[in-house]
Amino acid sequence: MSLWTDDPKPREQTPPPPPRQPDPPAAAPPPAPRYPSRWPAAIGGGLVSAVVVSAALLGTGLAGNNDQPSTTTTPATTTPVSISASDGKADIARAVYAAASPSVASVRTQDGSGTGFLVDSNGTIVTNAHVVGTNKQVQVRFDDKGDYHDAQVLSVDASTDLAAIKIDASDAQGIRPLQLADSDNVQVGDSAIAIGYPLGLDRTATAGIISGLERQIESRNGFSIDKVIQTDAPVNPGNSGGPLLNAKGQVIGVNSQIATAAGGGEGNVGIAFAIPANTVKKVLPDLENGTAPKHAYLGLQTQTAQNGTGAQIAETTPGGPSEKAGLQAGDVVKKVDGQTISSPDDVAQSISDKSPGDKVTVTVDRNGHEKSVDVTLGQRPESVPSQSQQQGQP
Repeated sequence: MSLWTDDPKPREQTPPPPPRQPDPPAAAPPPAPRYPSRWPAAIGGGLVSAVVVSAALLGTGLAGNNDQPSTTTTPATTTPVSISASDGKADIARAVYAAASPSVASVRTQDGSGTGFLVDSNGTIVTNAHVVGTNKQVQVRFDDKGDYHDAQVLSVDASTDLAAIKIDASDAQGIRPLQLADSDNVQVGDSAIAIGYPLGLDRTATAGIISGLERQIESRNGFSIDKVIQTDAPVNPGNSGGPLLNAKGQVIGVNSQIATAAGGGEGNVGIAFAIPANTVKKVLPDLENGTAPKHAYLGLQTQTAQNGTGAQIAETTPGGPSEKAGLQAGDVVKKVDGQTISSPDDVAQSISDKSPGDKVTVTVDRNGHEKSVDVTLGQRPESVPSQSQQQGQP
């Protein structure tokens, strides 16, 4: 479900708009925090579970490529928040909000609104691709009572649901950029603070913990986003593109989706998903230069192996890298470049740090015999092939 709102007009001291779908009945039991059975999925790409507690985007729309002049990034040098070991949850949230909230912006488009945050002194703001949509220009403001400033959309990446927008550096004068943390160091139980503009309200902070790691969610183009961070910090429509922060005030993720109860409703149920900061670091240079990042692609769809170990190939994309290399439907992927594959999720993650043109060795079990195949990775297409989507693919 999208963490964004549909009314582009700013709201001040007014009730939040009603959700687009009716809330589930009050007596309905809470959703089970689990990922149920897996459908075959597009890899390279990756694989995303069909979730009974459905993950919903926190924004709408996708933007196409937008050629913009190159920009030079000044690394953020935000001083970490000073927190003592004796500080409680409220103290941590208060300190983080005081230090980080001035750098969090409301992002408004002709279609709705979301959140973003400043990442350098040149006026670059990170948000979600689905917040920007197809707009070439949006409006942002850092002060709840201030004026909106025009922001140029530099580029978007549908595969990671990230976008970079830019305001004039003078409009960000005196605002400290937020620092991107090493999201690989995040652990379950760590403090998590979300700052954003939910339901058309002014800037809002919520706090919780990191409740899960290594999740996968589906991007707007049907491919999976890997290494996603799960939190129980309450986030709602309008939080899309806002930062999820650690106890030092560093960005560990970009809030993107929330889980919703089966049967409808858009409210928070205690499960939210943030795109990891390390993914932001990887794609941000391309986004700032006005280009769409290129992602590696195997061109196959996998499902859980019948014996529960490995990832069984459901089909290969016609003319794709895997088919060209000789991989076949029914093969069970056991390793990719020596990395053990225990589930379909592992296949996507095994190439997440690769680039188009890289070669990987895929080891499969074919009719009880081990076989190794060298695959030259291709470039991920703009969306999952329609045939796969018709089969219930992500």
